[in-house]
Amino acid sequence: MTNKPLENRIAVVTGASAGIGEAIARDFARLGARVVINARREERLREIARQLGEDRTAVVPGDAADEGVIRAMLDAARDRFGREADLVVANAGRGLRGSVYDSDTSKWEDIYRVNLLACARLLRAAAERMAGPAPVVSGPPRPAEPVAPPEDWLSRPRDIVVLGSTVGRHVSPFSSLYGSAKAGAHMLAESLRRLMAPRGVRVSLVEPGIVRSEFQAAANYDPESFGKFMDSIAPVLRPEDVARTVTFMVSQPAGVHLNDVMIRPTRQEYP
Repeated sequence: MTNKPLENRIAVVTGASAGIGEAIARDFARLGARVVINARREERLREIARQLGEDRTAVVPGDAADEGVIRAMLDAARDRFGREADLVVANAGRGLRGSVYDSDTSKWEDIYRVNLLACARLLRAAAERMAGPAPVVSGPPRPAEPVAPPEDWLSRPRDIVVLGSTVGRHVSPFSSLYGSAKAGAHMLAESLRRLMAPRGVRVSLVEPGIVRSEFQAAANYDPESFGKFMDSIAPVLRPEDVARTVTFMVSQPAGVHLNDVMIRPTRQEYP
């Protein structure tokens, strides 16, 4: 592996104004990629772009679930850097304290919009850019026709990465709305992986455990009780730990695919 394993890669990262998304964007840029960054906080994105180098970073602010914003992100990769993105990270997300029994019902639609609908729309758009539109199927189901990857697939990896969560796989009564949205994102990632594998596109899922970031405050977790929980399993993960894992996954040769990785603090027993 070279010192710049992502040289010549063109990336798109959502939710890149803080936390895991920012750490991923910084890692990608440090390792040679040109990066399109997205989040709602435009000024914060522009500050990150200034730090990373505005010649290698494009800013597309806005709602990651908006189809126009998604199109603008992918267009920015092509228009600024000369070709379609080959490394797309669906990271934008938001937590919610509580279960279906006691969580704030006014936040439910937003949780599914940000964590699930935004993911589905970005995966669809990224897959179409990397592999072309899905074939039109009519009539009764029949065996799929063999699919050949592009001729250059071994020399130019193509990656779509979904940020999931341990609570999307292991049920937690303390964050069941968020967990159910992430479980849906996990299903989207695996179902798309099966469709894209014959086309030479890697679709990967990363499931972090407890990561100390802005996430806890945005999810309205009680800072005292959740802080005590994090202290009890310290050290918890940092965004940089997750970013390093993602970078390792997408830096593999095109014929190698780490498609599902769960990363926890060593002392985190559950979830």
